[in-house]
Amino acid sequence: MDAERYHRAGLLLPALAGLVCGGLSFAGPSFADPLFDDDGATRAEVGGHVKGRVLAAGFPRDSLFRELVGSTAFDVEGDLRLNLELGRGGWALHADYQLFGARGDQVELRQALPGEGLFFPRVADDDRRLMDLTHTLYEDDRNLWLHRLDRLWLGYTGARTVVRIGRQSLSWGNGLFYAPMDLVNPFDPATIDTEYKFGDDMLYTQYLLRSGADLQGAAVVRRNPMTGEVESAQATTALKFHGFAGEWEFDLLLAEHYDDLVAGVGGVRALGGALWRGDLVVSDTASGTYVQVVTNLSHSWVWGDRNVTGAVEYFYNEFGFRDGPYDAQRLASNPELLRRLARGDLYTLGRSALGGNLLVEVTPLWTVSPTVLVNLGDGSALFQLITRVSLADEAVLLGSLNLPLGRRGTEYGGIETPVEDRTLSTDYGIFLQLARYF
Repeated sequence: MDAERYHRAGLLLPALAGLVCGGLSFAGPSFADPLFDDDGATRAEVGGHVKGRVLAAGFPRDSLFRELVGSTAFDVEGDLRLNLELGRGGWALHADYQLFGARGDQVELRQALPGEGLFFPRVADDDRRLMDLTHTLYEDDRNLWLHRLDRLWLGYTGARTVVRIGRQSLSWGNGLFYAPMDLVNPFDPATIDTEYKFGDDMLYTQYLLRSGADLQGAAVVRRNPMTGEVESAQATTALKFHGFAGEWEFDLLLAEHYDDLVAGVGGVRALGGALWRGDLVVSDTASGTYVQVVTNLSHSWVWGDRNVTGAVEYFYNEFGFRDGPYDAQRLASNPELLRRLARGDLYTLGRSALGGNLLVEVTPLWTVSPTVLVNLGDGSALFQLITRVSLADEAVLLGSLNLPLGRRGTEYGGIETPVEDRTLSTDYGIFLQLARYF
C-alpha cells in the first residue's frame, strides 16, 4: 500500500497561495459572530478558511511511480472553504462551499493508475452520492480544479431531539487510528489534516433520554457508481445507542451497510489516569462473517515541564491478509477487502495493525507528534513526524515528514505490480500546509 495518502491546487493556486502567505483575510465576521440577531430569533453565521499546501515525494529505483513521473514528485494545492449557517429558533440551514485546485505530478499519477484511494488521497466526487453537488471546472494531465458543496443540510434541534436531512458528516466509534464502527467516510489513519470529513447525503436523528443516554439513527442514500442509479444495496441504515453503566460508557450498533448486516459494541472507561476505549464489530456478508476489533489506551502527563499525551492502539481486521507479500493477483483473490478499500471503508491490507503516537507540547503554540503505523503481519511500517504551529489566532502551519519502512512486497515497503520488477512504493513524503481562518 502506498504510504503517501495526502489531501492534494491548480490553475488559480498562485492567487490562493498569495492570499494565505500574504496574511490577507476576507472582510467579514468570524464563524462564531452573528451577522444579525433579532432578539435571538434569527441568526446567520459565516466563516471559513483558505489553505495552501506543498507536497513532495521520492520514489525508489524499482517504483512504478518513478517510471511515470521520475525520481521525485512535487505538487501544490489550494483549498478555499466558505461556511454558512442560517437559523431561527430550533431550525438551521447549513451550507459549506469548497473550491479546490491541484497542480503537479500526483494529479498525473491519479490519472495514469487505477485505484484512487489505495495509493493516492481521494479527490471529492459525487459518483456514489444521491445529490451531484461537485463540478469539475478544469482538468488536464497535471491540473485539477473543482468546486462543490461539502455540506448542505436542513435541521431542527429541540430540547431532546435533533433531526437533520441533507449532506452532512457522521463519526461513530472509539478508534483513534482505525475506526471499524465509523461506517460513513472514516479517515485514513495516515491523514494529516483531519479538520473535515467528506459529507454524505443522509437523514440523521438523535434522541436524548433523561438519563443522559442517547439514541442516534442515520440513513445514507447512495447511487451505484457504475449505473448512476439509486440502489438499496448501496445504502447504509444504522442505529447506535450510547449509554452509561457505572463507570462505563458503552455503544451498541446495528446497521445494514452495503447489503451487509453489521452489529457492534464499544466501550470507554477511565483506568487510573489513563483512558481505555474499544470497539467490536461483526459484519455478516455474502461470503461469510468477519470480525473487527479496535482497542486503545491513552494517557496524558507532564514531561520536563511539557504537556505530553501518548496513545497506543491495536486493530484486528479479519477482512485483511495474515501476512505478505502482496501483489495484484493476491489482492484480487480477496474481493471483500478490495470492495472496502475502493469505498473508503478500510485503508489497511493486513489483518493485525498497531498504531501509536506522542503529542508533545513544545510550547503552548507548537506541538510535535511522532506517529507510527505498523502492519504486524509483514513487519512494515509508516513513520510520521507531524508538527503544528499556531502563527496567530487565525493562522496555522501544519507539516509532516512521512517515511515508509519495509521490504519489497509489504504494505508500506511496496506492493508488487504486474510489471516485472516494479512496485508501488515511495522513499519519503513531505506535507506542508499553511491555513488562514476567517
